[in-house]
Formats: sequence, C-alpha cells, structure tokens
Amino acid sequence: MNQNAEKTRYSDEELEEFRVLIQGKLDKARKELDFYLDQLSEMADNPDAKVKGLDDGIGTAENERLTSMASRQRKLIQHLDNALIRIQNKVYGVCRETGKLISKERLRAVPHATLSIDAKKSR
Repeated sequence: MNQNAEKTRYSDEELEEFRVLIQGKLDKARKELDFYLDQLSEMADNPDAKVKGLDDGIGTAENERLTSMASRQRKLIQHLDNALIRIQNKVYGVCRETGKLISKERLRAVPHATLSIDAKKSR
C-alpha cells in the first residue's frame, strides 16, 4: 500500500480494540439502566413507603430524575449498539459527513461518534 495514501478505514485489529471498548461501555450502560429501572419499580410498587422526610413533591422529582436517567441510558445503549454494527460492517470510525477517519482519540472518548471534530464544529 502507498505510504502516502490516506487510510479509508480502520484495520480489523483496530476495529477489535474499539469493539472491546464499546462492549465494556455497553455492559456498564445496561447495568446502570437496570439500576434506574429497579429504582423506578420500587417506587411504583411501594408508593406509601416514603423515605422519612420525603414529601410527594420530592418523590415526584426523584421519579422524573430516574425516568430521565433511564431514557438517557437507553439512548446511549442504542448509539453503542449502532457503533457495534458499524464495526461489524467495517465502516466504524468513518465520519458520516466528510468520509474521512475520525481520530482514535475522539473515538476513545466518544466511541459512538459518527462525526469528526471538524465536521461537528462546522454544524
């Protein structure tokens, strides 16, 4: 391969490195989602079992907070699942706007990123 030619995709070894990273984040995100759902379930199953000093307003706020956190986790899980599909299809790490590779640093920080920093800044 020409040394000056720009890479158009990550190697299988690099993709495997990202797959392991994403799988770890996915496992953690699923555990957190289960935790939030368990908390919401407990609150729903025991509406009278209020924590001492908590009134209805605080209980409602906590319910809304947990619902919001669960929703965010679901979105993260979907993004990570989609990233695994992109790895399987060997298109992971390619910016969907420029077609160039997203930097490894960015992908390590945001493994489900689909835009390079430059493309994100130009939005």
